[in-house]
Amino acid sequence: MDKQKPILILASNSFSGASFVNHLLTQGYQVIGTSRSSEVNPAFRPYANNMNLDNFTFKQVDVNSGSKEIAEIVRENQIEYIFNFAAQSMVAQSWNHPEHWYQTNAVALAELGNLLIKEKSIKKFIHFTTPEVYGSTSGWLKETFNFAPSTPYAVSRAAGDWHLKCLFENSDFPVVFTRAANVYGPGQQLYRIVPRTILSALTGKKLPLHGGGKSIRSFIHIDDVSTALETVMLDGKNGDSYHISTNDMISIFDLVKTLAELLGVDFEDLIELGPERPGKDFAYQLSSEKIRVELGWSDKIGLNQGLADTLKWAKLNLDTIRTLPIEYEHKR
Repeated sequence: MDKQKPILILASNSFSGASFVNHLLTQGYQVIGTSRSSEVNPAFRPYANNMNLDNFTFKQVDVNSGSKEIAEIVRENQIEYIFNFAAQSMVAQSWNHPEHWYQTNAVALAELGNLLIKEKSIKKFIHFTTPEVYGSTSGWLKETFNFAPSTPYAVSRAAGDWHLKCLFENSDFPVVFTRAANVYGPGQQLYRIVPRTILSALTGKKLPLHGGGKSIRSFIHIDDVSTALETVMLDGKNGDSYHISTNDMISIFDLVKTLAELLGVDFEDLIELGPERPGKDFAYQLSSEKIRVELGWSDKIGLNQGLADTLKWAKLNLDTIRTLPIEYEHKR
């Protein structure tokens, strides 16, 4: 693979997008990133101090209105590999304005896809989607398109996934689907459970624990996700799906308790029990056997190490992040 040909990252301001930009730059790739807003605070931009930052170009483009501009970037640079992290991603809030979620996650994606099928330089369009499309799983689930979405967010992502699958089957559009377990790590948005727990503990605030934290998840460090995505880029098969997950599950209750112990705070003083959110799935158990066996990937960062890594980031940037909103702020 020619590392001098730029890789295009859609939503390079997102947590996963920014972290993957940092990974690619460290590996010596040229990268172009696009997002709807200007580049985020350096505390949430892990590539800000990357030694290869000169290899990165940022362009402010909203996927909802800029599909033609994105196609132009692909054409002008003869882009071969595109990673799509662009999505309205919050679950609970998708009930309030479902039309915004459908617009970004399905309609805009369909418009972009229909432009990109004309760009013959593209070798892979790696679509970073979600296990939410499956609904709550029972046992370790292998890759499938048997969806059972339970929220507007999940429905919108399922619709986008199905459209891209249709483009592959009817137009040979080189899409590859990746679905990651609960991703966490340094630079994650503060409203997500791991950074929110840490910030609540460090600032003496209560942490709402919806539904008592009974739901179970697999948490995977963003650095492991980044190595998986590079592996899929190099060796993944077009039209296929790959789960990116650890083999360990933990309840949200136990995750918060582990963080409380790591932070040296009393668990009971930290949490505030609340009702479960509408449509909340109990479990996502993603079998990652396929990417492990077929592509030779494996996760390297255990949960305790990863949580300590995230805590170190939070303490280092505490003066900055404590001034920022901890609640999700919706942007259309």
